[in-house]
Amino acid sequence: MRDYLVTGCLAAIICYFLTPLIRGVALKSGAFVQLRSRDVHTAITPRWGGIAMWLSMAITFLIVGHLPLINSGMTGETLGIFEAGTFVMLLGALDDRFDLDAVTKFAGQALAAGILLLHGVQILWLPINGIYTLPPNIGQLITVVFVMLVINAVNFVDGLDGLATGIVAICASAFFVFSYVLAVSNGFNRAGAPSLITVMVIGMCLGFLVHNFYPAKIFMGDSGAMLLGLLLAASAITLTGQIDINAISNQSQRSTLVPLLLPFTILGIPLLDLGMAIVRRLRAGRSPFSADREHLHHRLLRMGNSQRRATFILYLWTVMFAAPTVVAAFEPLWVAFLLAVFIGALSLLLIFNTRRNRREHLLGVSSTS
Repeated sequence: MRDYLVTGCLAAIICYFLTPLIRGVALKSGAFVQLRSRDVHTAITPRWGGIAMWLSMAITFLIVGHLPLINSGMTGETLGIFEAGTFVMLLGALDDRFDLDAVTKFAGQALAAGILLLHGVQILWLPINGIYTLPPNIGQLITVVFVMLVINAVNFVDGLDGLATGIVAICASAFFVFSYVLAVSNGFNRAGAPSLITVMVIGMCLGFLVHNFYPAKIFMGDSGAMLLGLLLAASAITLTGQIDINAISNQSQRSTLVPLLLPFTILGIPLLDLGMAIVRRLRAGRSPFSADREHLHHRLLRMGNSQRRATFILYLWTVMFAAPTVVAAFEPLWVAFLLAVFIGALSLLLIFNTRRNRREHLLGVSSTS
C-alpha cells in the first residue's frame, strides 16, 4: 500500500503544480470556448487540463517505476494503456483548440481503443452463467464500444466546475479498492495493472481539482475527459477480461461481475442524464445532440442549490452507486443495500434543506417588502 500511496501523492503534487503552467499556455494558444447559453459559468475559462494530467502521469511513471509493487504493475498492458491515453489526450487537445467534428472524435476514440487491442487489453470473456468465452472479433467489438461509451460518459458529465473531476476520482477510488483487494489480499497478480492506473487517476484528479473546483480557473476539456474515460475503461477491461474466474472461490464469484458493473453504476448518473436528454429532445422534435438547460445539474441549480452544493449532491449520488457495488463483492448484499440507503438519505436531506432555506428566504423577503 505504501508504494501506491507514494504514487498517488506524487501524481497529485505534480498535477497541482503543472496545472497553472498549462493554464497560461492554454490562454495564449486560444484553447478556450466562448460563453454559451447552456453554460453555467460566467467567465471565459481555458481548457487543456488534460495536458497537465497526462504530464503528471508520465512524470510519475518515470519516478516510481523502480518501486517493487509499482514495477510489478508495469506490464505490456500498462504501456498500451499509456500509449492509447496519449493518443486520445492529443485528440482531445486538438478538439479543445479547434472544435473537431463529432465523426473525427468518434473515429479517434475507436482508434485509441484499437491501440489497446494491439497490446492485449481486450474483453476475452464475460461472467454469464459461469464463463462465456467471446469469439475474438466479438470481444474486440465489445471492447471498442465499451471504451467509447465510458469516454463519452465522462465527457457528458462535465457540466459544473469540478463535477467530472470529482466523479472520476470517486470512480477510480472504487476501482482501486476492488483491484487492490484482489491483487494484494487475494493474490491476483493480474489486478496489479488496474491498481496502478487507478491510483494514478486518483492523484491526477485530486491535484487538478484544486484548480477546477468552483470557481474553476481551468477546465479539463476534452483532453482530460477523453484521457480519464479511457483510463477508467482500460482498467475495467484489464480487470474483467483478464482475471481467471476459475481462480476465484465459489464464495466470491459474484465479485467477477463488479469490474463490469462498476463503470455503469458509477457513471449511472451521467448515463441516466444522457438517456433522459435524448428522450426529452426527441419528444420535442429536436435533435438528440442539441443543447438545452434541462440536465440534472441545471435542475439542481434551479432548486436553489449553489454550484458547490449541486456538485456535492452529484458526488453523493455517485458514491451511492459506487460504494455499494464494491461492498457487494465482498460483503453480504444487505450491507451494500443499507449503505446505499444511508448515502441516498443524506443527499435527500441536503436537497430538502436547500428547498426549505430558499422558501424561508422568499418568505422573509416578501414580509419586508
